Amino acid sequence: MTRYADIPKPIRSGIVIVDPERGIPQRIIVLQFNPDTLERSISPQAAGGSGDAGGGGSGGDRNEALRLKGPAQETWKFTAEIDATDQLELAAPDGIHPQLATLEMLVQPTTAQLREATRLSKKGTIEISPIEMPLTLFTWGSKRVMPVRLTELSVNESAFDVNLNPIRASLSIGMKVLTVSDLPAGHRGAELYLAHLAQKERLAGTARAGTLGALGLTGADIGTGRV
Repeated sequence: MTRYADIPKPIRSGIVIVDPERGIPQRIIVLQFNPDTLERSISPQAAGGSGDAGGGGSGGDRNEALRLKGPAQETWKFTAEIDATDQLELAAPDGIHPQLATLEMLVQPTTAQLREATRLSKKGTIEISPIEMPLTLFTWGSKRVMPVRLTELSVNESAFDVNLNPIRASLSIGMKVLTVSDLPAGHRGAELYLAHLAQKERLAGTARAGTLGALGLTGADIGTGRV
């Protein structure tokens, strides 16, 4: 049988659950298959104005037209596939229940957290703080590592074993990238976002610059405003 030892092993995308205090990974979720497509939406946070999601509609302060009040809001959407038949060498008495449950727990508090909230409520605590989830990172290669919050998790189970355990499913996953506007100052997630943004800046700096000539313009056209 022919072997292709020189073919590089593909990098997998995935999710890393991190302890925000110590920065230690608590769990690593490697996606079985890399999604074929990524849908990304980036909305600038314009200062002042109204009329659109970025606050840059008509009627705003003219002095604020070129100002930003914070990092752009970025969302990601993709479809992940899980298939137990791709892992025939592994015993899977529960089908893909464990993989699905792991992803679902990214948007669920634990039973211990819920019991503690109930205990505090019965004790007469007036204000109970919302349950804080671990810091979640989404990774797409070394150039895209960012803190996120899952905003959508839709599961389509399409095949089952004789015990009705799901063995094949597709998941529509939506995420919001958390920025320094979303996290407290000094939070580990905020530092990871800044590192993610710095990576974008470095990549933008390597892009080949265009020329005015390619646009049919000259410096004089821009300088005098006679375009």
